[in-house]
Amino acid sequence: MQGSVHELVLRDQRLHREPDAEGRQRVIAPVTNRGDCIGVLEMTLPHTDGDVLRHVSEAAHTLAYIIVTDRRFTDAYQWGQRTTALTLAAEIQHQLLPSASCCETPQFTLACALVPADDIGGDTYDYSLDRDTLHLSLTDAMGHDVDSALLATLLLGALRGARRTGCDVARQARQAHQALLAHGRGAMATGQLLCVDLTRARIELVNAGHPWPLRLRDGVVKEIPLSVNLPFGVPSPVPYRVQELDLRPGDRIILLTDGMQDREAASVDLSVLLRRTRHLHARQTVQSLTEAVKDACHGRPRDDASVICLDWHGGIGGR
Repeated sequence: MQGSVHELVLRDQRLHREPDAEGRQRVIAPVTNRGDCIGVLEMTLPHTDGDVLRHVSEAAHTLAYIIVTDRRFTDAYQWGQRTTALTLAAEIQHQLLPSASCCETPQFTLACALVPADDIGGDTYDYSLDRDTLHLSLTDAMGHDVDSALLATLLLGALRGARRTGCDVARQARQAHQALLAHGRGAMATGQLLCVDLTRARIELVNAGHPWPLRLRDGVVKEIPLSVNLPFGVPSPVPYRVQELDLRPGDRIILLTDGMQDREAASVDLSVLLRRTRHLHARQTVQSLTEAVKDACHGRPRDDASVICLDWHGGIGGR
């Protein structure tokens, strides 16, 4: 859709209207649910006024909820989204990811991306929103192909199991580590786990051998220097250290895997790109970052490259 009016509608999240050759009105509306861009609704109508356009917008918003509900029961939407065949590893990997790559609330906007989409194995991102807490994880399982996808399944299953029983970020890290020690056959995975307290504007974070995050604050991009524990699955007498970060309205936090910085991708100046895209929506920022990495790798990154963008708006805690 690059360069089309559909791209414009998705990017700006605004309804578009134009006359067609027969004097009718072509209307295109974004189909979006809580920041997750599902697609567009296009209609050709004999005439439009304010009431008609309002009804079209409401219909598009309702359609988003219908698709979110219905896609649990069918592959039809997967068929519509795919333009190339997925490898077995990629098929496994995509089932691990949240169904929505973007989430918006009054307090924050979250957007995630992973490339290449059709041949991945190892990288995962995950998030869950509770009443007062946003849970985030970005992990990179050792290896490639199906073995790394299976390792990622084990890792993410342990993290979700811990999170769903109310474990804090330190216990989530320990249970993921123990799962790899017990079942990972000597393999390891790096990871970054975050619990964002929505009432206190604070992040509790564990870094298990992962690249440092980037923070854009007041127009300045800096790495966030963290203490780094060994990766999950590597025996160590040192417990996982929980570190705290503060959040200020306007902050943009970027989490990434090493595929965003290794080999050809190292030629991409992420700091410059983050400053250049600081006024864009988080969706557009992660797209710009992954597209820059793909271009640097001549369209085909040799390693998975994943990124999470968290924009903090602040405001009243809870949902």
